[in-house]
Amino acid sequence: MNDIASLDPNYDGTLLGRFGGERPPAAAWFEEAIAHEPERSFFEVDGAQIELLTWGEVGKPGLLFLHGNAAHADWWSFIAPQFAGDFRCAAISWSGMGRSGWRDRYAIPIFAKEVEAAIKTAELGASGRAPVIVAHSFGGFPTLHVASFHPEIISGAILVDSAPPKSEGGPPPRLAQGRAHNPRYPTIESALRRFRFLPEQDKGMPEIIDWMARGALHEVPETEDAPGGWTWRFDPQFWQHFERGDLGPSPKVPIGLIVGGKSALFPTGRLEELQAIVEDLRFTTVVAEAYHHVLVDHPLELIEAIREGLPKLA
Repeated sequence: MNDIASLDPNYDGTLLGRFGGERPPAAAWFEEAIAHEPERSFFEVDGAQIELLTWGEVGKPGLLFLHGNAAHADWWSFIAPQFAGDFRCAAISWSGMGRSGWRDRYAIPIFAKEVEAAIKTAELGASGRAPVIVAHSFGGFPTLHVASFHPEIISGAILVDSAPPKSEGGPPPRLAQGRAHNPRYPTIESALRRFRFLPEQDKGMPEIIDWMARGALHEVPETEDAPGGWTWRFDPQFWQHFERGDLGPSPKVPIGLIVGGKSALFPTGRLEELQAIVEDLRFTTVVAEAYHHVLVDHPLELIEAIREGLPKLA
């Protein structure tokens, strides 16, 4: 896949700055995937509106795609269509992220409720078999909670570069400090220049990075306290209002693991620690050249790994 820094000798250190606010050229498969637009709707969980995207026919086996921290449901909108011929697919934006509502307090059990409501609203169990979750990064935390405390609502899960946090761990200082408001940028170009991944990553397909960045932004009008412009959709105080709680002793459904071979979240020994807490581990796939954001730098390999892994969870 593409290495941003090597694509352009005038690369300015930002992921999207060299495109001047224009959309990068895109691979044909990517254009075809995002042209398969989802149905978009909302459902309510404990007072917050939750964004829901769906593809495929009701009555087929269900797949629920869950994104990572500060991301949004459209991180999956070029992945999920690859499965929509055989599955009823859905993706949500967690509360506090994407187009979903914000909360005064966030907690893993609340996110588990959002999972359960998504499964019901999208009719992912209409085939008679509980759906499978595919979860990237932070999305794996509520998934493990569901797999431990409510295993009856899913038939398995695939964790994509998602390592449960250690008890003594916490968010990086940059996230833990938070801020009162997201910054506002005068133009979409200036906003796109500020888009970053965490952990930092400068490798990936520009069209995917651009797609994710645009979906993370929205235009806001001028107010008495702030100028108009573009700003991020996610709650900037998420981590100040987040209580992780207990993810559960061990998942009680079949689990598959897909990890990036160069992921910062999986230093030596971390994969083995994760494997040790999973009682029913059906497969582990290492995408050798991928970093943490496998969707960005090796999406086709990720699609193939999910496709090969799903039958192993049956």
